[in-house]
Amino acid sequence: MFRRQFLGLGAAVLAFGLSLCGTAGADPLPDLKGRTIVAVTENAYFPLNFTDPKTGEGIGWEYDAMNEIARRLDAKVEWKTSSWDAMIQAVQAGQFDIGMDGISITDERKKQVDFSDPYMVSEQFMLVRANENRFTDAKSFAADPKLFVGAQAGTTNYFVSVSDLLGGDDKSPRLRLFETFGASVQALKVGDVDTVLMDKAGAEGNIAASPDRFKIIGNGLGHDEFGFILKKGSDLLAPVDAALAAMKADGTLKALDKKWFYDYRAAH
Repeated sequence: MFRRQFLGLGAAVLAFGLSLCGTAGADPLPDLKGRTIVAVTENAYFPLNFTDPKTGEGIGWEYDAMNEIARRLDAKVEWKTSSWDAMIQAVQAGQFDIGMDGISITDERKKQVDFSDPYMVSEQFMLVRANENRFTDAKSFAADPKLFVGAQAGTTNYFVSVSDLLGGDDKSPRLRLFETFGASVQALKVGDVDTVLMDKAGAEGNIAASPDRFKIIGNGLGHDEFGFILKKGSDLLAPVDAALAAMKADGTLKALDKKWFYDYRAAH
């Protein structure tokens, strides 16, 4: 943040990864004894979390990862949705147990919430229209005052846009803000902005979703680690980290990468 239908090799790889759980030598995971974990996401960061256009249900990498964490911990997940700008505060206040939306781990956010161990590392890339030829990278974009970048306020995309494309000027008239990440991509599609920053998987997902409409230019910008967010002092932090470690060790996280970043895209 690649469409649904993840049968065949992708499902086989995922099943293989899951079958490795509890192999000899692995430490037993905490048992939450059927506890319900209230999880929240925005449903707007493809392919990490989004709405299946066929069923209307929330799907994606983070859904699968959280459901698998709960399964391993003998817990249940109750899914909720929230806007991005309210999510961190809601988790901080205890309205939800755990939140996810491709949230970058930062020192500032650590003052508000606890983060799980990282589950994904991301760089930001410039998504542009497929016929774009006025600029080829961040430097040439910055040099042309007629170009605009779209972003969702408070996100990693926003901060990297300001620092790497606009010289640190968060008041620049070249910065156009949108309420959702999807709205910024739509603005790029129709020509209201000239680039939107996003992680490589998300950029490739949008290219796959709209063939011949988008492309990626330039090199990666910034370097971010994504983590789940929990209320300060949450007793779920250690169990979630333990499950994540097991899923990394047995190949499940890589299997989820393959499922959502490659197989889903190839099928749709």
